[in-house]
Amino acid sequence: MDNDQLMQRDLGVLWHPCTQMKDHEWLPVVPIRRGQGVWLEDFDGNRYLDAISSWWVNLHGHANPRINAALKDQLDTLEHVLLAGFSHEPAITLAERLVKLAPEGLSRVFYVDNGSSAVEAALKMSYHYWRNSGKPDKHRFITLSNSYHGETLGALAVGDVALYKETYQPLLMEVLTAPSPDCFEREPGASWEEHSRQQFRHMEALLNEHADTVSAVIVEPLVQCAGNMRMYHPVYLELLRDACDRHGVHLIADEIAVGFGRTGTLFACEQAGITPDFMTLSKGLTGGYLPLSLVMTRDGIYEAFYDDYENLTAFLHSHSYTGNPLGCRAALASLDIIEHDGVIERNRTTAQLMAEAAAPLADHPHVGEVRQHGMILAIEMVADKARRTPFPWQQRRGLDVYRHGLANQALLRPLGNVVYWMPPYVIEPEHIAHLGRVTAEGIDLATRG
Repeated sequence: MDNDQLMQRDLGVLWHPCTQMKDHEWLPVVPIRRGQGVWLEDFDGNRYLDAISSWWVNLHGHANPRINAALKDQLDTLEHVLLAGFSHEPAITLAERLVKLAPEGLSRVFYVDNGSSAVEAALKMSYHYWRNSGKPDKHRFITLSNSYHGETLGALAVGDVALYKETYQPLLMEVLTAPSPDCFEREPGASWEEHSRQQFRHMEALLNEHADTVSAVIVEPLVQCAGNMRMYHPVYLELLRDACDRHGVHLIADEIAVGFGRTGTLFACEQAGITPDFMTLSKGLTGGYLPLSLVMTRDGIYEAFYDDYENLTAFLHSHSYTGNPLGCRAALASLDIIEHDGVIERNRTTAQLMAEAAAPLADHPHVGEVRQHGMILAIEMVADKARRTPFPWQQRRGLDVYRHGLANQALLRPLGNVVYWMPPYVIEPEHIAHLGRVTAEGIDLATRG
């Protein structure tokens, strides 16, 4: 079996996510035979350094022996059981661990099965809390421009990336949108903190006007990942937490992409010293092994649903694979690695090596910015450096970087004109140096002419 044979079989039956399938008339599908550490290998023996952690999920490398062993053990015990009226040890232990690790006050765990579903559950919980509390008019949500929270209808509604949302607009609930604190848009000479503080005035104005009908504000802490990896300062989260408290509005922190060490701390909210009312987690939760997600919330919110059955206040939301034991066991093994191997501390050194490898690109004539929060680094290609004018999206400059990467042992999948690194934490200095070289070459190639 080789790449071409598998690609032909694939194109006969599969419909790939976030893909214009007609592209595959000229852009080969890459079938992967195996993974090991930071490397993926196809059926022709080509290797690719997984610089994007296979859509941001893989923390500890492919085929991690410790997670493998935990899953093999769990397979011999219990593969799945419903979580309504039943329970199991991995789900309980994982919830206990997360309550100890999460920002103080997040004491209840509600399992779901993927990131979008976790966002859906958090939105419904927030509205349902206010309904149970005698305030059914609090049914609206505030989001940030350029935000992304998933692609099911509720999650899509509270996002703001037109590429994903525009087509389905007639199906979506209306939300209020505050301008993002995205620091790429700051004035020359302004610091990240100054810009983030300045941008908060728009959020404050929305809350002043609409708090009586707003259920929650939802944000991606520190990094708007699908929104071209745009970043902002933690002070915005501090200001937002204070404003939500003053106005009686929930704060939902969508840490699906940024949790478990991606931004330099275990959870991004730690850098602002805040506790949200809801925190959604997925992606890196299982170390990149299995779909699992959850919502963490406070006892006070849980108690608003705790009542006699006939009062019909229960939170009736479920998924068949909620709290899957295999996923929970993988998550526990991942947390063990984070704790016992000093991963967060080691990542500080790794993040510095990433910064050094990308630093020369800041002087490239078609790079508008190199930005970083911890283990997330982004390089924004621009047509005009002085004005930060973007290349027209129709030119698909990022695709040139992607193709160059595949030809040179690197999986780089840019977001439009933004090339980014979000690698597994086991990446070594020589791997980072390789990414630096291949990325620079790809950007040179993509920005010619």
